[in-house]
Amino acid sequence: MGQGKLKIISIGLLSGGLDSILAVKVIQEQGIEVIGLVFETPFFSAQNAIKASEELGIRHIVKDITPEHLAMLKNPKYGFGANMNPCIDCHALMVREAGKIMEEEEYHFIFTGEVVNERPMSQNKKALKLVANLSGYQDFLLRPLSARLLPETKAEKYGLIDRRRLLNIQGRSRKLQLQLVKKFGIKEFPTPGGGCLLTDPIFSKKLKELFENTEDYSIRDIELLKSGRHFRIQGKKVIIGRNKEENQKLKEMATVKDVVLSAEHVPGPIALICDTVSKRIIKKAAGICARFSDAKNEKKLPVIYRLGKKNEEITPEAITQETMDELRINPEAKGPKKDT
Repeated sequence: MGQGKLKIISIGLLSGGLDSILAVKVIQEQGIEVIGLVFETPFFSAQNAIKASEELGIRHIVKDITPEHLAMLKNPKYGFGANMNPCIDCHALMVREAGKIMEEEEYHFIFTGEVVNERPMSQNKKALKLVANLSGYQDFLLRPLSARLLPETKAEKYGLIDRRRLLNIQGRSRKLQLQLVKKFGIKEFPTPGGGCLLTDPIFSKKLKELFENTEDYSIRDIELLKSGRHFRIQGKKVIIGRNKEENQKLKEMATVKDVVLSAEHVPGPIALICDTVSKRIIKKAAGICARFSDAKNEKKLPVIYRLGKKNEEITPEAITQETMDELRINPEAKGPKKDT
């Protein structure tokens, strides 16, 4: 290949999934050093990728791209998939971030584990080309598992890597990938899918409702979507814990501006009102809290609420199931009805 003594260093987008692991192996097989680039946001964790990099024995970089990702999520150029997943724009953002590191560190090329037509909407040839062009690093982006089905990159043209030893995998079948698992002696890998919350229909509907009702949302607002039953009363978000772990999490995430409620003397949930609110909203939220307690049939169950460092007792407003359904942010419906 005429590499001489030149040390070739690549940077690979590592999700921790099987395809990204195999892509690393295919690159390493040609004697090229791999640096794993691991991304994290509130919607996906770096945990699996970090574990994979350790098992692969490669150095990894963890990069939190939350601000850039949220900015993109507000208005993705190529829209969303089935839920709130802007896959083309998201992948392009990741490649762009990888390209910046590549230039700063003087690495030679970028690669991913993408496979032609494995995902019909986001990994067809047109979508892969869009990702490459949108990233701005199309000449440096290699997909080793499907490279022989795609145009040559600079790394191949300049002999940094042997195109003949790259692969031509396509489609949704995992047969060839599983053959590579045996070849490379890979012992453990996660099952496909489930890594990004934006592909989850229930979470996506909660997120969309947040975007529609909150102009200045925070990272905490997004983290709170992962726990509890969600309601909106006069524009204010109310979250009811579903178990002991969620109750504890809601307590820990509460700020001095929030209102925290709990039914007195009976097992029941914690309710978190995200913001300082009127007594009327507190009474209605207390009614919902009481409805989910073990004493839900009592007419006047006292509820304690905390605002800042002050605790007070309040008698909940009587809440019917119909009213509660109207106030609930129902993932199966278009959204809660307005509270009058």
